[in-house]
Amino acid sequence: MAQEKERKKRVLRLAVRAGEIMMQSGAEVYRVEETVVRICKACDVHTVEVFAIPTGLFVTLDDDISTYIRRIRSGETDLHKISLVNQFSREFSTTDLSIEAGMQRLDEIEREKRYHFSIRVIAASTVAACFAVMFGGNGVDFCCAFITGFLCYTLSRFLQKFDINFFIRGMCCCALAAFIALVIASSLTQAHYGPIIAGTIMLFVPGVAITNSIRDFLSGDMLAGLLRMVEAILTAVSLAGGAGIILKLWNTFGGFTL
Repeated sequence: MAQEKERKKRVLRLAVRAGEIMMQSGAEVYRVEETVVRICKACDVHTVEVFAIPTGLFVTLDDDISTYIRRIRSGETDLHKISLVNQFSREFSTTDLSIEAGMQRLDEIEREKRYHFSIRVIAASTVAACFAVMFGGNGVDFCCAFITGFLCYTLSRFLQKFDINFFIRGMCCCALAAFIALVIASSLTQAHYGPIIAGTIMLFVPGVAITNSIRDFLSGDMLAGLLRMVEAILTAVSLAGGAGIILKLWNTFGGFTL
């Protein structure tokens, strides 16, 4: 009996670990809950209740009233990790993979870095440049947005190392984008600050969070959907605030007329 109880605890830790990685990577609530239940049922734990929100994961096994609560720390969106954990849960439920091996596999997934920083920053710069063109920019704006995106994304990763929350991080990055765009526009007559700023801001817009909040609403997870929506709105406000403050200061202290 004691061995069975200990085994269920290890299953519970494994399931919660999988759910934590998915939630930190930006997965929808229903997908997280489905993964936790699948792992538990694969180990013959059929009575399980899961309640997930973006800031916490609560799992209870009704057989012996064992409850596990895990505080979810904010992370960055990583669809690749979500896919890997989802695939792991399906493999775990269809093969004879042990609990210990499963926990090791989850640790490997969490530590996995798919792309080097140099690739990420170049991709971010290219995205900013392409959006600048989409917002009406020309070839000069494309090149300027590429440089601005490079600097702002680098600043974002630098601030992230100091555990600065994403509200302040986004505001600082968009403020830097606005300042660089204004300096460039005041130096080059062919450059336009609007497309450069808009293209760079798109790097930090919480599009996935907004989409997931709507999906949570549609699947009946009202609390999770509301939390994600509020987070996305506040993030968008911080981005607009960072750029807006610089634009106002520039106009106030003698910059060219906007």
